[in-house]
Amino acid sequence: MRKIVELLLFLSMPLCTFSQLGDTRLPSYFGIQLRTVLPTSFVGNPTTEVKKDLLKASITQTPGYSFGGIVRVGLTELIALETGINFTQRHFKLNGSIADSGIYVSNSLDFIQYDLPINGLIYIKLSKTTFANASLGVTAGFKPTSVATSNNVSGSKFFYHTGFVDKKASLDLNGNLGFEFRSKKSGFFYLGTTVRLPTAPLFTYIATYRNQGYKVSQYGDVSGAFLGIDVRYFFKNVKARKEDQRPIE
Repeated sequence: MRKIVELLLFLSMPLCTFSQLGDTRLPSYFGIQLRTVLPTSFVGNPTTEVKKDLLKASITQTPGYSFGGIVRVGLTELIALETGINFTQRHFKLNGSIADSGIYVSNSLDFIQYDLPINGLIYIKLSKTTFANASLGVTAGFKPTSVATSNNVSGSKFFYHTGFVDKKASLDLNGNLGFEFRSKKSGFFYLGTTVRLPTAPLFTYIATYRNQGYKVSQYGDVSGAFLGIDVRYFFKNVKARKEDQRPIE
């Protein structure tokens, strides 16, 4: 947690830099974000099943969360650039069985990832204080480690579950659509939706059953696609230009 706080503090440095550029520049803003991670078959299969011989196992992604910091940089009167860093926590439900043996196990697995999104943002003014915006971009991800857990069925009978990370770096496509309320005194409040479409598997799921000298394993790719609900808050910029001179109030 301490490292996450340090990263968020580091993100505030660009805001300080932009705020010192003077009234001849478009304003920039720093904010914080909380996001739900909602796996759904609408964008990707949340369940991966593997079978081999008598072995049958599955891994299903369940709701998770993400949070972090955002920097919004005004480029023109209609376009802005958003970037930042997020900590993403995913949860998985595991099931495994061996046919004709009465062996059935269940377990859970957690997986973390650090994300660096870069999005182009277009916004539309709906009223004096309400805006709609849409953005598209890419997210560079970092997966620090593989994960694993196991079940001791009885004696020498073990069921192993592994989430193997082949490549720690990833690149995903993402899009956002939402609405925000802007206040000169309080800052910006945003509520919207997001979609993440990975270009490669999140990790490889490996299910293994071992009983003394007998061992059977099978593997399958796990999708990292999800939909999400975003809640954001942008701090007010005391050096932002007047409303008629800037794209963001």
